[in-house]
Amino acid sequence: MSKVVIIGQGYVGLTIASYASGHFEVVGFDTNQALVNQLNLGISHIEGVDSSILASRVKSGKYKATSLGSEIRNSNVVVIAVPTPLTRDRKPDLSYIEAACRTIGENLADRALIINESTSFPGTLRNIIKPAITRYSEKKFDHDYAISPERVDPGRSDFNQRNTPRLYSGLTAEASRKTRDFYSQFCEKLIEVSSPEVAEAAKLFENTFRQVNIALVNEFAQIAHSLGLSIYETLDAANTKPYGFMKFTPSAGVGGHCIPVDPTYLATVAEQNGAPATFIRRANEVNLQMSKYIVNRVSSDHSGSLEGKNVLVVGVAYKPNVSDVRETAAELVIAHLRNQGAVVSWHDDIVKTWKGEVSAPLSGADIVVVVTKHDSVDSDEIMRSAPYVFDTTGKIKNAQGL
Repeated sequence: MSKVVIIGQGYVGLTIASYASGHFEVVGFDTNQALVNQLNLGISHIEGVDSSILASRVKSGKYKATSLGSEIRNSNVVVIAVPTPLTRDRKPDLSYIEAACRTIGENLADRALIINESTSFPGTLRNIIKPAITRYSEKKFDHDYAISPERVDPGRSDFNQRNTPRLYSGLTAEASRKTRDFYSQFCEKLIEVSSPEVAEAAKLFENTFRQVNIALVNEFAQIAHSLGLSIYETLDAANTKPYGFMKFTPSAGVGGHCIPVDPTYLATVAEQNGAPATFIRRANEVNLQMSKYIVNRVSSDHSGSLEGKNVLVVGVAYKPNVSDVRETAAELVIAHLRNQGAVVSWHDDIVKTWKGEVSAPLSGADIVVVVTKHDSVDSDEIMRSAPYVFDTTGKIKNAQGL
């Protein structure tokens, strides 16, 4: 187990590469040549990987990035860490997994351990990945296949690849053993489950749990407002109960690579197998509609019209202190504001550029809507930037809010 290839060098793949390259020779495969060039200069594009560590691994030969499928040829371990997003009509999109399988199948020259970390519905490893790699392989190797779903939470300092418990399971006992041997080099707690399907389902349910509870508190925020109650005081009061309650806070919606996406994978496979997913589907609807509710609240505070108003959206990353904009709620907030005739710009000193636009100064607006508040942005400065501030985060004193 000397050479490891990680397919995909995004938030998940590069993080794994950073840890694994302390113990193995690691090749990070990605089809983005510009990203490959940057990584080979030792420059990290994500918050969870230190560029100085990456640069030292590149210099020592422990890590290199490539877009050449031939670099996979003599690998002992191949980890699939590619996106599993939704299509435009919000259905599961496995095209990146299919492409990864093709790259692996066409290039592996010998038997290897193939581990999927990409989130997908139960049965993906057994019924999609293994058959696809076999289909693309000229030689029909008896590869070992396993699943170990990623649990990366970008921006966290308390949990990382080393101390976050890792689920895993192989299609065979031998695959499970090899998977444990691999991850035990840089992960402290490994939990074997009885089948890959259990691991796949557990990952989906983890994030569905969060999606549903966020939807619940978002709906409750609307109820509290209609009753003239402070949602935050009410939640703090409920949180005094030492058991049977877990505090979630309202927001403009959900974002990132997991919570807006994974429940749809679970709902899809449930419905395909004749099981109801009503609760999951409704939670998704509530969270997607939250952005419209917020814009309507802002509009209501301005005599029902935002036509021609200069509105500054603060924070377009999906969560504080990261540059990740995948599935960000800010996108829907901005769309609804523009649909109501507002002139919209945005400020985010971490993202800086997004969708062909650049971060605007924190000043000169008629209205500010805070979607994400990074620690680097001063609350008082936000309050001074416009005569009206609507804060969806509950962090800014004296602002209007949920």
